[in-house]
Amino acid sequence: MAVTTSEYVTYLALAATSIGIGYSLGLVAARRHAKSKTPSKNHSTDGKLIDEYDSESDLESDDDLVYSVSDGDLGAIMPTNEPCKLVLVVRTDLNMTPGKIAAQCGHATLACFKAMQKTNPQIIKQWERLGQAKIALRASSEDELIELEAIAKSLNLCARPVIDAGRTQVAPSTRTVLGVGPAPASLINQVTGKLRLL
Repeated sequence: MAVTTSEYVTYLALAATSIGIGYSLGLVAARRHAKSKTPSKNHSTDGKLIDEYDSESDLESDDDLVYSVSDGDLGAIMPTNEPCKLVLVVRTDLNMTPGKIAAQCGHATLACFKAMQKTNPQIIKQWERLGQAKIALRASSEDELIELEAIAKSLNLCARPVIDAGRTQVAPSTRTVLGVGPAPASLINQVTGKLRLL
């Protein structure tokens, strides 16, 4: 199925809007977290963090975020003068609607922001200072997302998959988007440099 230019522009506009919303929500969450000594978290029986995301938008009000609690993948990156970016790798084989893609990209942005704010706030400050670059790229399968996540973590990059609850367009426990970063662009490019723009 070919994507028309207007559909492509719609995808990009929705993804950019979602990323902006996710970033704003991340700032609010980070401020609340800083004020509270005991943030509320729900843990499933397998040790994964389950974050009930209640969107005010009608695009995706029923999604859950599920991502690993382990933060061992975030420690070694130090700020440099190099621009930082956040990459959102979207599965194209799922045929998600633009609204679904936008919501999932927002979830991935927020997950990465929360993880990095907690474990490496210097990188977050640098990313914010240099314009908060966010890039949406294509992946063709779940296996590709899993491989990219493993490569990112081997480079000590923050990598957060969004695993959908399955209440709307995809089956439960489907990996939809992988967020990688924020981190220096040269490191991110080692993971996603060969991928095409969404």
